[in-house]
Amino acid sequence: MKRFNNFCLVICTSLFLVSCMPVIPPDANSLPSNSLPSNGYDIVGIDISRHQGKIDFEKVKAAGISYIFIRATDGITYQDPNFKTNFSSAQAAGITIGAYHFYETNDDPIAQFGNFINVVTLKPGDLPPVIDIERLHKQDDVKLIENIQKFLDAFEAYYGVKPIIYSGRNFSNKYLTEFGSYPLWLAEYEVDDPKLPAGWDDWTFWQWSPSDTISGINGDVDADRFNGDEVSFQNMLIK
Repeated sequence: MKRFNNFCLVICTSLFLVSCMPVIPPDANSLPSNSLPSNGYDIVGIDISRHQGKIDFEKVKAAGISYIFIRATDGITYQDPNFKTNFSSAQAAGITIGAYHFYETNDDPIAQFGNFINVVTLKPGDLPPVIDIERLHKQDDVKLIENIQKFLDAFEAYYGVKPIIYSGRNFSNKYLTEFGSYPLWLAEYEVDDPKLPAGWDDWTFWQWSPSDTISGINGDVDADRFNGDEVSFQNMLIK
């Protein structure tokens, strides 16, 4: 009887320890950190460039990524060598795609626009084009607003849709307060919700992390959230 009681004690103790162990979902390592609760911003995406190297877009799609912004160009001459492959591969995987241009404030805006359209063809169902502006070169802010407006006007006339502006809150507060009518893709990290820069009533996309991990990508990647539901997201796309 004593042996039986000891046996029961061992079995009960083992069951208790197992019940206390955390439950690990299948393939837990493939779950992106943005699969965690996201303050209601359930439509999540990433933005990429050549720095992410070779990407398995099927795995990215399976990880719950709905859209990807892909760097196309920088200034008047630079073209991302991975852009065309990234763009076509993401599209083939069924991910909504968009393209962005890194704006150099010391380069002619129309020449920069020409660099972009030589690389990027956007179609119905794609995201609007993006101007990424986040730094100034020395003493080139004299015609900054005028030149940015030229670039935005060229984007809108060519693609038939209002372009998106990407920047951080501090830079926007200093230099971009006149562009509040454009959709805002705001970079702001380590906050529960981003604070709007002056001039904007709301944000459209929020780059909430520069170092997320996503299945299908080796290393860190920028992570984004969309401010709206699926209907709002579809309304954003090029018609």
